[in-house]
Amino acid sequence: LLGIPLVLKRYSMIGDGLSHVGFFALALAAIMGVPNEKTVYVTVPVVIIAAFLLMRMSESQKLKGDSAIALVSTGAVALGYILFSIAKSGAGDICAGLFGASILTVGMDDLVLCVILSAIVLVSYILLFNKIFSVTFDEAFSSAAGVSVRAANLALAVLTAITVVAGMKLIGSIMISALIVIPAVTSMKLFKSFKAVIISAVLISLICFIMGFIFKKIICEFLLFFVK
Repeated sequence: LLGIPLVLKRYSMIGDGLSHVGFFALALAAIMGVPNEKTVYVTVPVVIIAAFLLMRMSESQKLKGDSAIALVSTGAVALGYILFSIAKSGAGDICAGLFGASILTVGMDDLVLCVILSAIVLVSYILLFNKIFSVTFDEAFSSAAGVSVRAANLALAVLTAITVVAGMKLIGSIMISALIVIPAVTSMKLFKSFKAVIISAVLISLICFIMGFIFKKIICEFLLFFVK
């Protein structure tokens, strides 16, 4: 859902930047000694604060927004790796932060939290749909019509931050940005209508996500056989 306006507004780097900040937040939780099931209490505020900062950077005139976001993105990964090293976390923790953990590590608390965060994103997106649509295509017209462009952009960034936190533990900080951008870009190549693009993006992401779980082992074995 959120990938469409982010890509159209050329804010896709914000999603990527937030996902890398999420990795830094996981490392911060590790060095603070926060239990694995309670890392969300660290990642949520850190990523939401980063969403505000990245949105302001994208509007910066002194330094091009995409350059500033790239600096934050790469810097967050570097700092996260350093913090994981200081916390003496193994390579498994670092890989899980970047590429996600096993689905078996997702407990009931994580499941409930993901459902709640997903519901917040869905309800907010529906309520703000007209404003998001307007700001996505014409910020000048939206501002003239009385829509607070900055507030709408910040709301979009915060919803993206919540999405990153919700999916980061299972998918990882690297892959969650791919899940935001790739279905949106694919849908825009297939359809022209805004609503059709949204619906197809959701279906594409769901199908690819489910097929990834079902056929992951088969694909890995095939690639291993092919390499050998």
